[in-house]
Amino acid sequence: MQYSRTREHQLSNSDRSRPANKSAHLGKAEDIPAALRNGGKARSDHPKSMVASKQLPLGGIAIRLGILLAGGAAFTFATTPRDSRTTPTSIASTGNISEPGSQSTTTDNVLNHLPYLEAPDAELVSIGGGYRLRKAAATKFQSMIAAARSNGVNITTISAFRSVEDQKRLFFGVGAERGQQPTKRAEVSAPPKYSEHHTGYAIDVGDSAVPATNLNQNFDTTPAYKWLKANAATYSFELSFPKDNIQKVSYEPWHWRFVGDINSLETFYKAHNLKSK
Repeated sequence: MQYSRTREHQLSNSDRSRPANKSAHLGKAEDIPAALRNGGKARSDHPKSMVASKQLPLGGIAIRLGILLAGGAAFTFATTPRDSRTTPTSIASTGNISEPGSQSTTTDNVLNHLPYLEAPDAELVSIGGGYRLRKAAATKFQSMIAAARSNGVNITTISAFRSVEDQKRLFFGVGAERGQQPTKRAEVSAPPKYSEHHTGYAIDVGDSAVPATNLNQNFDTTPAYKWLKANAATYSFELSFPKDNIQKVSYEPWHWRFVGDINSLETFYKAHNLKSK
């Protein structure tokens, strides 16, 4: 999220001295199997079918026989057994279902920011400079900056994983210093528990050749941004908050997120369930 560079560098320096084994809460997402549907006919020897044929009233049989003989039409009757395992669920109407312990797939939010769980400490690894990401994201990020360096572009890390406590200082502390109401502050910074940085998949970057653009929208004029724009998808990174994003968060060309495995994909793509108002 966008905030004072001075404040950010202070936080980054404090992160460098923070022990790597800082505790965090575990969050886990699971795949949801599609509901099975029974489109076939009931078996003719199903007990309910047999019972139904035995209980058919004699008058009803005579009437149906008369219709068959008179019109020459053929009728077939079948009963479908009631089985809760094959009853259509609400998946078709809602489009998503949440399992206990999973990231919510609803559009519940605070000031247009979606809720995120802190990455488990065991999943976080160093990417240098006192910064950490989840293992899968860290591997791809380091490969990405190495590739950029080989092309003469130096991408620097400004922020990576942040705890809920870190975000409290950024949201409430900096907001108070600037005299910002929460609604205004949320345009540039997520409330605690609602930052992508909690996930261990989000990274803020800069261009070492143009440090004055760090955490500013004119970062998109730098060689680092232009390289990322052309190559980040190869390493499974995407821009979190492009211009006119659906969450109405300020444009942040420096803020990128990893979407290269199923957990990261499920974590972030609930944002795409939001509807424009």
